Amino acid sequence: MKKILYFLLFTFSFYSASAIETKIVYNIQNEIITNIDIKNEFKYLLALNNKLEKLDKKKIFNISRDSIIREKIKKIEISKNFKKIEVDKRYTDALLKNIYMSLNLKSLEEFNTYLKPYNLDVSAIKKKLTIDALWNELIIRKYNSKIEINEEELKNKILNNYKKNITELNLSEIVYEVKNKINIEKKYQEIKESITNLGFENSASIYSVSETSKVGGDIGWVRKESLNPIIIKGIAQLKLNEISKPITIANGILILKIKESRNVRDEIDFDEELKRLINYERNRKLNQYSKIYFNKVKKNIGFNE
Repeated sequence: MKKILYFLLFTFSFYSASAIETKIVYNIQNEIITNIDIKNEFKYLLALNNKLEKLDKKKIFNISRDSIIREKIKKIEISKNFKKIEVDKRYTDALLKNIYMSLNLKSLEEFNTYLKPYNLDVSAIKKKLTIDALWNELIIRKYNSKIEINEEELKNKILNNYKKNITELNLSEIVYEVKNKINIEKKYQEIKESITNLGFENSASIYSVSETSKVGGDIGWVRKESLNPIIIKGIAQLKLNEISKPITIANGILILKIKESRNVRDEIDFDEELKRLINYERNRKLNQYSKIYFNKVKKNIGFNE
């Protein structure tokens, strides 16, 4: 009954110009979430992925609610581990640049102009980026020592592709979770139907537990050779804009879509390429630990939607 009430409160305030009363929807260890917070979260997500606007009201509510809940839970844990919720300005500026360039914008001024129709500004985006940045720093502190990188394997991978045509893929992902193996195919078919009806980007926003869900599952350009062999095998027969079968990875089940492909003739800088592969592998493993730790924090808080 509570979920129905929250949904009605949200849709009423979001779609009715006359509804301005603020209602508390959740209280997570004194971190308040109101119907206005959920409405603003939708504006933020919509700015990153315009296709969300095509979804029905219930899906919009669920996506926005889940996103702001994740942010608040992260903020609670960050507050226990950092004296201030702030990071170096140069770092947030770099993160902002990554966002506006992904939207095909050329400057911070263009980004500010882009945000105006959503009633957002750069300062609001910076606050969200700061929480994400500190959360990532927290995960690094806790798990960095546990991450082992096989550099010899990566070196051999580089040597095997030295001075060759390199294939780069523009990928999107959906990472979903299931309680047992029996449900992998069932959930996959549900997501596949959603992709047919709503598109890949919106389905990523609905189903994916990856941070890329905020941008419709977009990963961007990656070198095929840098991918995990299991993933390479899973996408070997894919044509452009097709989706893969379920690929089992450490933090869930992965569905990939190849949006574009290109061959690049590249004289590889061995040291730079090794550094890039190490960073890619390290970040992949940190993302796995991030999901594990988030679920642990959520459970310890005792939050139940």
